[in-house]
Amino acid sequence: MTELPGGPIATRPLHFIFIADCSGSMAGGKIQSLNQAVREALPHMQDVAKGNPNARVLVRVVRFASGAQWHVSQPTPVEEFSWTDLSADGSTDMGLALKLVTEALKTPPMSERALPPVLVLLSDGSPTDDFNSGLKDLMAQGWGKKAVRIAIAIGEDANLDVLQRFMGHPELRPLVAQTARDLVKFIRWASTAVLQSASAPASQARLNPNVNVPLPAPPAPSPTPPDANDVW
Repeated sequence: MTELPGGPIATRPLHFIFIADCSGSMAGGKIQSLNQAVREALPHMQDVAKGNPNARVLVRVVRFASGAQWHVSQPTPVEEFSWTDLSADGSTDMGLALKLVTEALKTPPMSERALPPVLVLLSDGSPTDDFNSGLKDLMAQGWGKKAVRIAIAIGEDANLDVLQRFMGHPELRPLVAQTARDLVKFIRWASTAVLQSASAPASQARLNPNVNVPLPAPPAPSPTPPDANDVW
């Protein structure tokens, strides 16, 4: 509970979940950049959460490669959250990752009074398992359907059609990061600007009846890479 003039207000949980591709194609520069990008975004994410007394931001991480596992399984208050590096190896079982997330979004353990969760999918390739089944399960779950779903493609080989279907947003498209600099920019946007919108009081939401949360415009990718070696 947070004390304000007129009495205390109850904070509402906001679940923020990174869904990270850790397949073999992510090995090397891509996974290193992902680890660094999240680490750089984290302090800004904590600042955003601190500035909004209406929401209690809880962070988790799913990794998928040959199978899917929780990298951080417990919903961790963002102010206590620290990033442990991911490594890459194996195939791209994205459908299993969505099924894992679906189980976590059931009520219970989710609270009925939670804010719409934020799901951030990061991938550089195509699913090697049954993505359709995973997405169907997610969208059949109330919180999965209401979630703010953001997708970030890492490099030009990412399957943009799959990422677009995950988002299911009438206006937004997957963000395509061609460089480590872009990846930092996009992850910071998803974990701060999107988080800020999702944690806003309900009275500020639903400006567009087609979306659950009014999302800020995403940043533009860098127009010209400073060096060809920076491009994945």
